Amino acid sequence: MTLLILGVLLWSAAHLFKRVAPSVRAPLGDAGKGFVAVALLISVALMVIGYRNAGGAFYWGRDPMWVGINNLLMVVAFYFFAASAAKGDKIWLGTKVRHPQLTSVIIWGVAHLLVNGDTRSFVLFGGLIIWAIVEIIIINAQEGPWQRPGRAPAKKEVVAIVVTLVVTVVVMVIHYALGVTPWG
Repeated sequence: MTLLILGVLLWSAAHLFKRVAPSVRAPLGDAGKGFVAVALLISVALMVIGYRNAGGAFYWGRDPMWVGINNLLMVVAFYFFAASAAKGDKIWLGTKVRHPQLTSVIIWGVAHLLVNGDTRSFVLFGGLIIWAIVEIIIINAQEGPWQRPGRAPAKKEVVAIVVTLVVTVVVMVIHYALGVTPWG
């Protein structure tokens, strides 16, 4: 469990570094980006290894109904993520939600908690949900009111939907290959 907790904390610290300590981060310049990237890679490794090796109490398991809801929420989470990737004019969702990528992480975490009711899942998914919420609060406080971006052409929306569906299938296949059945 220690590695898992360290991974979540390192992930959070690496992402919050620029926001919480801008005077320390700014002088690092491009080298700071490399430092953060390495920290994020290490944090992901710690989270994966820590999650696989962590024990703890078990409160609920996979119910076919929750698996179906999880899968639907994951499609929504990937669509939110696609909205964050659109540069310039945004797809429809990017004009409605200020932080689609962080919102995607929150949806992803909630979806996974529905089907993983154990201590290690609370630490991983709950920890990343808390990080995303804190990040949103800090960004909103630092950047002030949101200026809604312009709407992208319909073609960009179709591309985002297709990418969302393809990524969903790829992630489900990867889960299946790792021994986690994503279907109810």
